[in-house]
Amino acid sequence: MNLLQTPEYQALITEHISNTIGYLFSKQQQFGVACEVKHLHFEPELPKELKEGFNDTVLFILSGYTLDSAILEDDSFSFEAGFGPENFGSTVSMPLLAIRQILVGDNPIVLNLSRYEKPLEKPKVTSSKNSMEALL
Repeated sequence: MNLLQTPEYQALITEHISNTIGYLFSKQQQFGVACEVKHLHFEPELPKELKEGFNDTVLFILSGYTLDSAILEDDSFSFEAGFGPENFGSTVSMPLLAIRQILVGDNPIVLNLSRYEKPLEKPKVTSSKNSMEALL
């Protein structure tokens, strides 16, 4: 069994990431987050040519407006950022476990060795007949 992938460890590291980001907010400290691109959500969606420029892991530096716009809620983190030479605006959101590192300056202060796995969606029941079948 890989201890770093257990629900207990994932809950522990999620809380650590959340507490660290909360602490950095309270100190108005700029910081960076290195995160897995495959788990990021952009609203509005980034143009294809911008998204194709990302590696598997991307580093965002949160300072100024980006830091001011950052929101930490439950198990997710989001912020507004500008991308590319035209500064295309988008809100970036991610599950906390998608954050691989938190950095202050050049110093990593959190290292997440656990892997985020997107929860499987449960099938939706669309009719009363399906509801009855599901119960049986």
